[in-house]
Amino acid sequence: MTDRLPLFPLNSVLYPGLVLPLNIFEERYRRLARDLIALPEGERRFGVVALRTGREVGELPVDAAEAVYAVGCTAEVASIRPHADGRFDVVATGAARFRLLSVDDSGPYLVGEVEPVEEPKGDNAQALGLAVARAFAEYQRRLLGTQGRSAVEMPELPDDPGVLSYLVAAAMVLDLPDKQDLLEAPDATARLRGELRLLRRENALLAHLRSLPAVELVKQGVEPN
Repeated sequence: MTDRLPLFPLNSVLYPGLVLPLNIFEERYRRLARDLIALPEGERRFGVVALRTGREVGELPVDAAEAVYAVGCTAEVASIRPHADGRFDVVATGAARFRLLSVDDSGPYLVGEVEPVEEPKGDNAQALGLAVARAFAEYQRRLLGTQGRSAVEMPELPDDPGVLSYLVAAAMVLDLPDKQDLLEAPDATARLRGELRLLRRENALLAHLRSLPAVELVKQGVEPN
C-alpha cells in the first residue's frame, strides 16, 4: 500500500517517537505549512527525509530523489503557530518509517510516493535492550565527564526494546550516515546490536578525550528550514 506525502528534507534524521520542532521561513515550506493548516487536525502530516547532499535552505537539488535517503519518517503535526511576518513554528512527532519510492518535484515543495516499513522486534531484542541500556548509561556519564559536568540524574529508559532503540539512536552524537543506518535497520534487534557496537566504540574514544562541545543528550533543538 502506497501513499503520497509532502517531504521535508533535513540535515538530520527523525525517529519514531521523537519530537521535531521546526521554524519555517522559506516560502516553499510556508506554503507547506498553509496546506497543512487547511487539513483536518488528524491528517496533518509530512515526511522527513535526511539529505545525502545539499542543504536544507536554498534551491532544491536538481535530482531530488538522489539527494535524499530512501528511508524516512512520517511526522505528525502537534501544533502550527503562524507569525505576523509569515513564518511558522511547527511541532511534530515522528510516527512511522517509510520507504521513498519516487519524488515529484513539480510543485512548490517535494512530494513523495511512499510505502510503510514494518517494525518487527526481531530475536533477542529484550536481552540486547538491557545491554544497550547499560552501555548508554556509561556513555552519558563519560560524555558529561568530558564536558566537566557533574553527574546528574538521567531519565529512566523505556523497557520496550523498540522504543529504547529509537531513543538511543536519537540521543547519541553520531555522523548522519550512522544515524541513517540505525533508522534503516530491519528490526529492533539489528538496531540495538548496531547501537551496542557504536556505544562501545564511543565509550572507548571518550575514555581518552578530555573535552567535547556541549550537547543535549535527549532533547532535540529547533531545526530551521
